[in-house]
Amino acid sequence: MAVNSYVTEGFPRMTKVLLLLGLLMTSLHLTDAQIGVCYGTLGDNLPPPEEVVELYSQNNIQRMRLYNPNPAALQALGSAGSNIQLMLGVPNDALENIAASQGNANKWVETYVTNYTKVKFRYIAVGNVVSFSSSLAQFLLPAMKNINNAISAAGLDKQIKVSTAIETGVLGTSYPPSAGSFQSEARSFLDPIISFLAENGAPLLVNIYPYFSYSANSQDISLDYALFTANKVMVQDGQLGYRNLFDSIVDAIYSALEEAGGDSMDIVVSESGWPSAGGTGATLDNARIYNTNLIQHVKGGTPKRPAKAIETYVFAMFDENNKSPELEKHWGLFLPNKQSKYPLLCRIPTATQIVFSIE
Repeated sequence: MAVNSYVTEGFPRMTKVLLLLGLLMTSLHLTDAQIGVCYGTLGDNLPPPEEVVELYSQNNIQRMRLYNPNPAALQALGSAGSNIQLMLGVPNDALENIAASQGNANKWVETYVTNYTKVKFRYIAVGNVVSFSSSLAQFLLPAMKNINNAISAAGLDKQIKVSTAIETGVLGTSYPPSAGSFQSEARSFLDPIISFLAENGAPLLVNIYPYFSYSANSQDISLDYALFTANKVMVQDGQLGYRNLFDSIVDAIYSALEEAGGDSMDIVVSESGWPSAGGTGATLDNARIYNTNLIQHVKGGTPKRPAKAIETYVFAMFDENNKSPELEKHWGLFLPNKQSKYPLLCRIPTATQIVFSIE
């Protein structure tokens, strides 16, 4: 489509029109949306980290989630002179060691954070979806506290927030969103974590996947509701109307946090995406629609917290061929050869967003 066909009728004729975001139709340009992309590395055909960092920069992706302290990736982020802000993960298999002593946490932070003075760290995500019923549950909060102490001792507590990522399976009630609450069995595990985060002004990281809700119950959940394409309210919750499943899930988490004493806390969506193959509704077109709409939608908040942008990390940068089952291999925005799988089109600007014209 020609650029000038985006301009509303009645606007003065111009031979060339430069629109805000118009030159970024095939890039993500995610600054204002507070959007990042998750950099998973479970593939044997992925480009080297320095090329990955360059790809982020070329596509104006300014936030990255890295699941483990990969020295090559950290080195690439530091040496590239990029403005990419990083969410760095403490992997689950390191939790017991870090929880065991403050010294171990200090060493981890020194090795993977303070040694990389040119990397712009934003969050340390201690653990990823640690189950309240797993053997690791006892180590999570002590590890979070020790990492936070180490960050504070390094004078970085204003710059870097320490949190952990949960999954929506910890909800006992999610419908309607206003009734959202955590499983009673999980409360003794989650409540102290929520208190810790609230005390330190840190957000709760949540992996949110409308895809899994849809694919598990496609008879009752419409594809339009899952893909942000419904043209009417699908769920009425008191005075709040929901046109998409993403908002419903986020607001259920907010309601659960309020019940658990986290009224003032923010949520960061630490993962969300849609697969392009391998399962029910997993098509290239659906992945494009979901991720494009997600990027635009999170700028505007939810019915419960309108006009408050939701920091969100799209999962994932690449397809990862070492994952299983098959569905897990196909979540990337890019192929391992660095070619985009589909264009992520920014929302078409209005005439008032025209920057300037050349007659």
